[in-house]
Amino acid sequence: MTTMIAVSGATGRLGRRVAARLDRPQRLLVRDPARAPQVPGAEVARAEYADFAAVRAALEGVTTALMVSASETPDRAERHRTFVDAAAAAGVRHVVYTSFVGAAPDATFTLARDHWATEEHIRASGLGFTFLRDNLYADFVPLMVGDDGVIRGPGGAGRAAVVAQDDIADAIVAVLRDPAAHAGRTYDLTGPQALTFAEMAEVVGARFHHETLEEAYASRARYGAPGWQVDAWVSTYTAVAAGEMSTVDPAIEQLTGRPARTLAEVVG
Repeated sequence: MTTMIAVSGATGRLGRRVAARLDRPQRLLVRDPARAPQVPGAEVARAEYADFAAVRAALEGVTTALMVSASETPDRAERHRTFVDAAAAAGVRHVVYTSFVGAAPDATFTLARDHWATEEHIRASGLGFTFLRDNLYADFVPLMVGDDGVIRGPGGAGRAAVVAQDDIADAIVAVLRDPAAHAGRTYDLTGPQALTFAEMAEVVGARFHHETLEEAYASRARYGAPGWQVDAWVSTYTAVAAGEMSTVDPAIEQLTGRPARTLAEVVG
């Protein structure tokens, strides 16, 4: 029996990587079909997470759906719930969800609370599931460097096991190829080392300056971002300082059969 896998967010960093690697019948869920990656044999469907009818139609005939977490917005948890409800209505059997390490209702990193709410909704839906909790993206570390060559934030001496997006994509594909073997499992996807921001900065040719909370909010005020977003930016660092991203987990190697990439390998 041929099974269909849906890959949501197929125009994004993770979804695009997964679609290119997945050697199974797949349907790419995108907001703009014109931007869908060119994957031989893949179907393309237009679906916005908040549009229940569109998501349900896009998931008809799908057995397993990769649910890449939506872009960061104040209503992200609500959009996630709509996607999950539509998946259940469409008869999807298994959802593979990209979550975040330390997902909890009281997580220091504010956006990890959305991930916890989504995980709980998936559990309550009755769908089969696998949760892949990503650490900070190693690929993003160079983007933390300011124009003056400094990474600034209230991270102190805390550590994060930053993980390569390519490794996450490989782990996702491993789960999608045999979802039943991973049903009900939660995996923390991390790099092979837990690094301080000072160590990360050294790898990318920068330096790190520890800010106080007051300094962190003041230095980000110039961007004119809404409060919830600034809270997310700052709490990325405070969560690291609190030790909530420091655990190194072997899941990448267990799922892919090879060691996780180091930060130096990602940016080198």
